[in-house]
Amino acid sequence: MIFTPTRLSGAHVIDVERHSDERGFLARTFCEQEFAEHGLPMRIAQSSTIHSPRRHTLRGLHYQEALNSEVKLVRCTRGSIFLVMVDLRPRSPSGGDWLGVELSSRSLRLAYVPEGFAQGYQTLEDDTEVLYHMSHHYVPEAARGVRWDDPAFGIEWPPVEERIISDRDRAWPDHHPASGEP
Repeated sequence: MIFTPTRLSGAHVIDVERHSDERGFLARTFCEQEFAEHGLPMRIAQSSTIHSPRRHTLRGLHYQEALNSEVKLVRCTRGSIFLVMVDLRPRSPSGGDWLGVELSSRSLRLAYVPEGFAQGYQTLEDDTEVLYHMSHHYVPEAARGVRWDDPAFGIEWPPVEERIISDRDRAWPDHHPASGEP
């Protein structure tokens, strides 16, 4: 695996290395020891798959509050997405900054989203599937979010005529940087 730090403190993009022969290829997408050697501790407590039948579906920006915060390892297993992560940590050198990266089933690229980040994505193709590994189990009472179009972040989502967004995701509040919480 090739670990590339991003401009957001602690966030990484991970490219897998394919080992091919006449049968196809093998590509390792996770190794606890290798992640730790790169300073990226990752305990997998839960994995989830999300399917979106239509392109331009936007999910996010989600996180869990502090006592239940989680690291997410995200991979697109079918189709493609524009993944966005936002550093919500109040004392982080990249606090309030965002990063967008395309993940696709063709590239096999993963995104390492640290604790204290909100994360979401927009599908770029119909019939898209995303695999999440999380370091903490889902706690409904700790689920939080910030609005996908919050002007505090200025996220440049891929342009579309109409996005498919849940009422819940439309209702998330704006982020208030001084407190580190929405």
